[in-house]
Amino acid sequence: MPAEQPYPPLRLGRFELKSRLITGTGKYPSHEVMKQALEASGCDCVTLAVRRINLADRSGGSLLDAIDRTRYTLLPNTAACYTADDAVRTARLAREAGLSELIKLEVIGDPTTLAPDPIETLKATKTLVAEGFTVLAYTNDDLVLALRLEEAGATSVMPLGAPIGSGLGILNPLNIRTIIERLKAPVIVDAGVGTASDVAVAMELGAAGVLMNTGIAGAQDPVAMARAMGLACTAGWLAARAGRIPKRTGFAVPSSPAAGVLPPVPPPRG
Repeated sequence: MPAEQPYPPLRLGRFELKSRLITGTGKYPSHEVMKQALEASGCDCVTLAVRRINLADRSGGSLLDAIDRTRYTLLPNTAACYTADDAVRTARLAREAGLSELIKLEVIGDPTTLAPDPIETLKATKTLVAEGFTVLAYTNDDLVLALRLEEAGATSVMPLGAPIGSGLGILNPLNIRTIIERLKAPVIVDAGVGTASDVAVAMELGAAGVLMNTGIAGAQDPVAMARAMGLACTAGWLAARAGRIPKRTGFAVPSSPAAGVLPPVPPPRG
């Protein structure tokens, strides 16, 4: 049973997503487990690495055959690209293969940490936007770079919560919140999510959505975790708009009104 989605659709250019949770399609034990997890999450957009699928496979056993394209919006990504030129070529291939003009731009700068390359990412964004792509740009949690990507025409900026696949959660919530507050474009937190509470934190910070893969696919029970992630996305979105109580330190505030209540009886001495 998918998570309830009480929020308005997420608009990304001409695309409209009912869910604000975007999930990956890699690392699952099987295509069947992946399909069950996607359904349990309530998502309606899935990302897949263009360079890791065989677009020429017509045997019926490829990843693309396991995804119901009448139900899910495809978000091809440029994972494993290390230059702007590579990423642009990969995006063009995805569009020519009929996958989508919606693209998650990912240009890696360091093979050990898989940290994004800011210079190449900005360069590729400008090229792809000029060619009519709807670009969702994966980036560091750097405000200046996020602003430059927005200026370059990125439809969405996607700062990492933590390194890809680390499961460390939102390491720098202040940076993420600052980016969200300063950008007009929707900010989708991407990478590093390990469990449902991480998704809730991202959404409570004001994120427009969350993208993840390993946090679900790598769980001991991917289907149960997918369900939890969908619920957390909903809970975080609602909490961000509910108006939380202020944080207080140094004293407690009783949750029941004191008026008309008998004074407490002190504990006996001795």
